[in-house]
Amino acid sequence: MPCTRSVSLDAQAFLALVHRLAQDGQADLFLSGTDRPDESRCVIGFAPRAELILDEGTTRANIAEFCFEAPGPTLGFISYTFGLGLRGVRSEKSTDFPLGHLKQYGAILEYDLTSGQGEIHGSDGLALDELSTLAHARLDSPPPFSPPPATAVQQSMTRDEYEAGVRKTLEAIRDGQSYQLNLSLRFSRPAPDLDMPGLAMDLWQRHPAAFYALFHSGPLTLLSTSPERFLRVTNGEVLSQPIKGTLHFERYTPGLERQVTESPKESAELSMVVDLIRNDISQHCEYGSVRVEDHKSTFVVDNLVQMYSNVRGRLREESTVIDLLLDAFPGGSVTGCPKRRSMELIEALEPHARDVYCGSFVIIRGKRDMDSSIAIRTCWHDARSKTFSFCAGSGIVVDSDPQKEYRETVAKAEKFLVLGTA
Repeated sequence: MPCTRSVSLDAQAFLALVHRLAQDGQADLFLSGTDRPDESRCVIGFAPRAELILDEGTTRANIAEFCFEAPGPTLGFISYTFGLGLRGVRSEKSTDFPLGHLKQYGAILEYDLTSGQGEIHGSDGLALDELSTLAHARLDSPPPFSPPPATAVQQSMTRDEYEAGVRKTLEAIRDGQSYQLNLSLRFSRPAPDLDMPGLAMDLWQRHPAAFYALFHSGPLTLLSTSPERFLRVTNGEVLSQPIKGTLHFERYTPGLERQVTESPKESAELSMVVDLIRNDISQHCEYGSVRVEDHKSTFVVDNLVQMYSNVRGRLREESTVIDLLLDAFPGGSVTGCPKRRSMELIEALEPHARDVYCGSFVIIRGKRDMDSSIAIRTCWHDARSKTFSFCAGSGIVVDSDPQKEYRETVAKAEKFLVLGTA
């Protein structure tokens, strides 16, 4: 029988707990950020008891059965590469990255950063006891993160090649093949002794964002520091919050937000993606329920001013969150418009596989309850090759400047690029 236990933790005690849980590899962490009082809920999966690793043969029914047939939340990720198959886009790029990985757990800790209160629940008595004991113990604070020695970073494209890719994208836009496209770079560096849980805790404290995730997938340890929600469904109420429009700054000053919201180029980026998201969620929302609110809102993260909108709807009674997720996947803010043709162009322009980058991390609670993020500001460590990899990209529209788009892309990757150089 499912069991629930209450727990009260201050900020330092919670930090020590999640670091301990991540270090032993039994836990996957979905953490909100202290910079967003409206996003303060953390979910930690402890002692995995079942898993579904997605491959080319995985069907919608397989995913739905795994998520809905057993009690308790499902945590995991779906890769951008899986989305290529959903959209019928062929890829010749080789990868040994799973197309997705979903898990269910013996125990779950749900914790609110604002109140300091949490609940441990699940059906595995041993896992519940172990997690409860750890949560009530006086754990030592984690040691300061020690970055690995600096090593050379390789890019999938040089600066000149990336800017040439932007120019080719602009040609495609002028030819009417796309009217917005997200073009990315992939970075990698040797990192044989990288402490990924330590890195996650360090970045979470210094660079808070609403949708952190640290997830273990075989030899891969994935870390997403995403500020962007993809789709949330709460008792059937749908919310998507696409981000488009970016301004990098060295020092914040009042008025920077207006530079973004009053920019015709940045405003066009957001408006086009909002239209795409409206169309994507309309497939599974009640007629007349889809609407846009708080258009061109802003927030600050990672020395960037970001612009977003709220796109809302009401899930149809005959649809589930899996239907909504897969038919809208990958998110329009990281593909382009129209989606399929933009993804075909991306496959031709980018020499690298995106893998988890631009996919989604998900928390699925039931047929009408889910939350998910866009896996941007995301990195991973591969224990087989002992490499640390990450990606970043920018949205290209008709008046984009290739040099500025390259600088924006590098700015989004800055906190990973400087690792070990301080």
